[in-house]
Amino acid sequence: MKILLLSLLVTLSSCKKEDDVVTSNQIDEQLYVNGRIYTVNPNQEWAEAMLVIDGVITAIGTNQLVQSKASADAELIDLENNMVMPGIHDVHLHPLEAASDNFQFTLNEAETDPENYAADIKTALNENPNSEWILGWGFDIYTALDATREPIEILDNVSTSKPIAVMEKTSHSIWVNSKALDLAGIDENTHNPAGGIIMKDDSGFPNGLLIDNAGNLIIDLAVSAIPNNEQNDFNGLVNFALPELAKNGITSVCDARTYWKRNHHLTWKKVEDQGKLTARVNLGLWLYPTDDDEEQISTLQSLYSNDSNSLLKINQVKLYSDGIVINTTSAMHNDFLIDLYNLPTNDGLNYVTQDRIAKYISPLEPVGFDFHIHTIGDRGVNEALNAIEQSGTSNGRHRLTHVEYVDPSDYARFSQLNVTADAQVAGEFTQPSNWHENDELVSPSLNNNFIPLKSLLQSNSRITLSSDWDVSELNPFIGMQNAVTRIPQEIPLPEAVRAYTINAAYVMRQENKVGSLEVGKEADFIVLSKNLFEIELSQISQVQVLKTYLKGELIFEK
Repeated sequence: MKILLLSLLVTLSSCKKEDDVVTSNQIDEQLYVNGRIYTVNPNQEWAEAMLVIDGVITAIGTNQLVQSKASADAELIDLENNMVMPGIHDVHLHPLEAASDNFQFTLNEAETDPENYAADIKTALNENPNSEWILGWGFDIYTALDATREPIEILDNVSTSKPIAVMEKTSHSIWVNSKALDLAGIDENTHNPAGGIIMKDDSGFPNGLLIDNAGNLIIDLAVSAIPNNEQNDFNGLVNFALPELAKNGITSVCDARTYWKRNHHLTWKKVEDQGKLTARVNLGLWLYPTDDDEEQISTLQSLYSNDSNSLLKINQVKLYSDGIVINTTSAMHNDFLIDLYNLPTNDGLNYVTQDRIAKYISPLEPVGFDFHIHTIGDRGVNEALNAIEQSGTSNGRHRLTHVEYVDPSDYARFSQLNVTADAQVAGEFTQPSNWHENDELVSPSLNNNFIPLKSLLQSNSRITLSSDWDVSELNPFIGMQNAVTRIPQEIPLPEAVRAYTINAAYVMRQENKVGSLEVGKEADFIVLSKNLFEIELSQISQVQVLKTYLKGELIFEK
């Protein structure tokens, strides 16, 4: 075989012109040989070689078989016995938000004294004298809650004439000064919006912390006042986010929160129109909880786009059923063990109630929209499943994301309703050693099976794994390693690979095009530094991507 391969290398090399410029025919046909190709095709799990013509796989199998199908003009690429697998799909991340330059500063999330944040915020204020707003990111909610004085006073000491807004590291709360509240029209008489809480001091005045959806209006105001904010988003995508995706072997993504009122969808379209899009992208249009339902449904219908020839599709709706557990806003069946807000109920909140979710699914699923629903609490999961059962059909490919707390009675419903369970386990907080950090918030028994991957898999649920970047690490091999080692809720390695490939391709409605390496599918694949199936599970996170291909085109090389 080595002699045959060497002969073929010499023969094909001699076909090149003397100046080593490859003709267009040679560029369009690539013969990949001598690899360990994991296809994710159960009928042919492993192969040695692959022939790609015009970006489509036309043959895959042994070196001898595939070589026999290649023309003399094929470009020969020796895989050098490296592992090859389909391109990674990340169906929940925030590439535009993660990469945008609209945030002017980042705080140290490890800081324990909120008074120490003031220096960095003052620096940002001085460095941006012409900015209408000062917008930052990165504080920890409990650091702010533990302040010895009201959080608003800390920021008012920095400035009362210029509005300041700081997004918490999970994006589920905003810290603001008095000027920001004034511009947003929030005072002691303002009611909590759907899915949000305006925290107040003992006298009933806002204390500067806006929980969950209460802070979204503030960010909309701040971003709209930033000059060239859409160009900043564009630059971030092109110069940082997309290269990072390719570097990590990610060829398909779902933008999990496309703020269409900020023209995020138009920014993505501009990237594609300029030929700079290096991934397949499905946009999840944000469902604004405080908007009129009929008007918003009409707008979402008008934005739908599913051109089969385009890398960019607008065919998903992203909504939050609930908040997050550390804010005590995830929707739970039972009350939280602590009460942060002194509200009539203490079992979390709903951004969008069960009935409203069903109300949106009914007219939007027939258009072609699939729903991507944030569900962290067990009640949030249950209500989202109920809404899908009420208004969804077998045509829908809806998914619940995060699924941190799931009542065992709901495990089998994922499969029964064809709902995908999408989980993020790259973050350290999802590791078993950290599960009981929330014991002071919810019953410790609930934390014994935090993100129950194994239980869901045993109930025949379709599982996808994603990053929620930049909340957690983008590197998919960290998530993959954690998924297979998180005893007692681990899953087998082949299932973890499927979760990042063919299962996620199904969610994106492209499983007949990519997600596995088979004849007739487009050539999205990656070359790895080590074979995932020949190393210790604890070493998976150390695997590096050597090359990333999209439709047969090399988009990253280490």
